[in-house]
Amino acid sequence: MLARRWPTALICLLLGIGGGETVTALTTPVYEARSQLFVATRTGVETDDLNQGQSFSQARVQSYAAIVDTRQVTAYVARELGLRTTPEKLASRITAEAPLNTVLINITVRDTDPARAARIANAVAGRFITVVEKLETPKQTPAPRGARKASKAPAAPTSPVSLGVTEQASVPTKPVSPKRLLDLVAGLLGGLLLAAGAVALREALDTTVKTGDALGELTALPVLGSIPYDRTSARQRIAMDGAGSTVRAEAFRKLRANLQFAQIDDRPRVMVVTSPVPGEGKSTTAVNLALSLADTGMQVCLVDADLRRPAVAGTFGLVQDAGLTTVLIGQARVEDVMQQAAGRLAVLTSGAVPPNPTELLASERMAELLRELAGSYDVVVVDSAPLLPVADTIGLAPLVDGVLLVVRASHTGRDQIRSAADSLNRTGVRVLGTVFSMVAAFKGKGYGYGYGYGAELPVPRPAAGQEEPAGAAPRPVAGEK
Repeated sequence: MLARRWPTALICLLLGIGGGETVTALTTPVYEARSQLFVATRTGVETDDLNQGQSFSQARVQSYAAIVDTRQVTAYVARELGLRTTPEKLASRITAEAPLNTVLINITVRDTDPARAARIANAVAGRFITVVEKLETPKQTPAPRGARKASKAPAAPTSPVSLGVTEQASVPTKPVSPKRLLDLVAGLLGGLLLAAGAVALREALDTTVKTGDALGELTALPVLGSIPYDRTSARQRIAMDGAGSTVRAEAFRKLRANLQFAQIDDRPRVMVVTSPVPGEGKSTTAVNLALSLADTGMQVCLVDADLRRPAVAGTFGLVQDAGLTTVLIGQARVEDVMQQAAGRLAVLTSGAVPPNPTELLASERMAELLRELAGSYDVVVVDSAPLLPVADTIGLAPLVDGVLLVVRASHTGRDQIRSAADSLNRTGVRVLGTVFSMVAAFKGKGYGYGYGYGAELPVPRPAAGQEEPAGAAPRPVAGEK
């Protein structure tokens, strides 16, 4: 799916990366300053006293860390430094951490101004020492009434703990947020998820057929050939021009061979080439199939029976005004309007476009003409109109020996293909098989004959009203499908 939809996936990835860059650009830099405190107990120098003091400090230090962002600290710091913020908002930018099995407290302050972050961290540390020592200082019990005054006043109580600054906060030089690399990675992952979702959604909504196997399963008909799309032949409709062995030419030769071997017991003399909708490459398939059959030495006649948008005359540069319709209305004989193309192919062009093509193609005169051509030529290939837009081919189909259905890769919908096949089945006509046209191939190593075959991929769709050939873009010919 990603290979077929790589433009969508690429756009989603670029959007994700662009989103990460945008977040980085729009995020205000935040700086982090840190100060560190050491908690000790006021004890004697005896070893036992030192051990007890150490245990006492470790037990209390976890509680001290929770006092750092209280109002007793933040309100004083905000007032002392003249900060335009509330104690609560200031507390949200302060964190305190007491590592296990230590008597250290790390105070971290975040701010958009690096110098201000350092000032706040140092002010919080100083105020915190005062608050903790005040809280730990025992309250002095007043003497009872009537008690005799002592000759000497007792000493004022002191805090059993002592806090000291081990590391003053310095002005940070680099922001801790935003992190450009992290934003890019997050954007890339988001782009991948978006690409997967977009591709999956497009695949779910896409009802076109992308492989020959899928076409065969859908129609229950043999796929007689897959015609590749060749961008190098952008202005060349004819693949069988004798200029050498190209990928397109070999594909049409394979179609010819498959058609001959598939119908070896009852070879059709007159066959119609059609498609479900316009733009499938049916005219190009008819032209090149006729030329490939003529290359074997057979007498082949190509008839342009698409009387609404004929294309055969323009492909070969022949006269279009006199042809099939001229014969059908009795203004000329077949031999008078038959033309030669490529030195080996007899071509009966469409003639003037009539107002009633459906009636002409389904007439008894058309049946007589096809019988006459079948008696004069080994094979008659008829290029007919698409099945679904008009009824021309449905009326013509019962007069021929078989029909080839051309389907364009990644263009024709499943419902359209199914409707076209059902239309042919209702007429009782013999459907010879399908041709999968405009299949794009991966460029890779060939098999030693100067060409290679690859996996099937969709190709770009032509502009409205234009039919691309089965293997190359069409020439700009007047009246071309």
